[in-house]
This record gives sequence, C-alpha cells and structure tokens, in this order.
Amino acid sequence: MLKYTKIILMKVSFDAQLFEKELKKAIKLLIPGEINELKQWCLEKFGKLYSTLINRCFRFASAN
Repeated sequence: MLKYTKIILMKVSFDAQLFEKELKKAIKLLIPGEINELKQWCLEKFGKLYSTLINRCFRFASAN
C-alpha cells in the first residue's frame, strides 16, 4: 500500500489540494511504521514545495 501511495502522491503533486487530500487518505490507511516512512519520503520529495502542508497532515495524524 505504501508503494501505491507514493505513486499517487507523485501524480497529484502538481496541486496542493489534491496532494493534501490523498496524503490524508493514505495516513488513515497505513500502519504506524509505514506512516513514519511516508512522512520521511514526503519531506524528502516534496518538502521544499509542501513542507507546511506535510507537517500539518502528519501532526494531525499523530494526534489520532
């Protein structure tokens, strides 16, 4: 599921709203270890573009 999520996020990375929507969906579906790996990957790949959005999504996820 993690590999599929990465593919989707790369395809929607042109649009912040779509990226956020798909990222939130992925966080709900993945297990905790995969969520940590996804966060690192997102920050490496899209950190310059969406760092605030990424941190917000994962901060919310860790609160649940």
